[in-house]
Amino acid sequence: MAKGKIIKALSGFYYVLDEGQVIQCRGRGVFRKNKITPLVGDTVIYEADHDKEGYIMEVLDRKNELQRPPIANVDQGMIVFSAKEPNFSDRLLDRFLVILAFNQIEPLICITKMDLLDEQEQVIIEKAVEAYRTIGYNVILTSSQTKEGIESLRTFLSGKTSVFAGQSGVGKSTLLNALRPDLNLKTSEISTHLGRGKHTTRHVELIAIENGLVADTPGFSSIELTMIEKEQLATLFPEMLMRRGKCKFRGCLHENEPQCAVKLAVEAGEIPSFRYHNYLHFLKEIKERKPRY
Repeated sequence: MAKGKIIKALSGFYYVLDEGQVIQCRGRGVFRKNKITPLVGDTVIYEADHDKEGYIMEVLDRKNELQRPPIANVDQGMIVFSAKEPNFSDRLLDRFLVILAFNQIEPLICITKMDLLDEQEQVIIEKAVEAYRTIGYNVILTSSQTKEGIESLRTFLSGKTSVFAGQSGVGKSTLLNALRPDLNLKTSEISTHLGRGKHTTRHVELIAIENGLVADTPGFSSIELTMIEKEQLATLFPEMLMRRGKCKFRGCLHENEPQCAVKLAVEAGEIPSFRYHNYLHFLKEIKERKPRY
């Protein structure tokens, strides 16, 4: 028996990485019976008759798991947004940040295509970046063309299992190719008609970069707030979480309640107003959601 990590799952086979060697394994029939599906990122106990083939005997406890993309034990979510083409959207970025916080995954914001900006556009992006950094998020500005930010990105990926998330066409594959040129990942042309890239990645696979692993995935296909309750939402915004308990009313939703610490902080400019508006937008979405049975 030995221990390893699943780095790829394809056609009923699981590829387990153990000290630099990859062993092709099948799952035991008992998994199907107990409705256990091993996921990429799972730490497993496996048994191999020889170096190349074996069986997964046990899936160890997960610290987290995502359904789409199907992956477990993620340390870090790298949210990739382009500064331009497609244009940067703080609402979409906040949506990703909320979903990562809900799944207890550390976020890293990476803004690509910085080389495409003119001076005025650069000022707008830098202002947004400053707001996110003040809240406590790590933000890296990159360009695959000029290689800006690529080296600092390596240090953030080192020793961690990271998943890339973000819109199509923002340059996730281009970024991975810049980090590891031997990958030659297909990069998607942006379909200008739709304003988004065509999906080029199909299955989830963990790729070694530095001494970390990066999931090359089709990105988060689901960024719905389906699992989040309205009372939880504010706890997923760090600048609101730190003011918890300072509002007049317990269970304050920071909406219309009097003497709300969050609204006072927005008025004082301590919480960026765009973050608060995005919060209200998500809150409305959650309230209008059809009940789950």
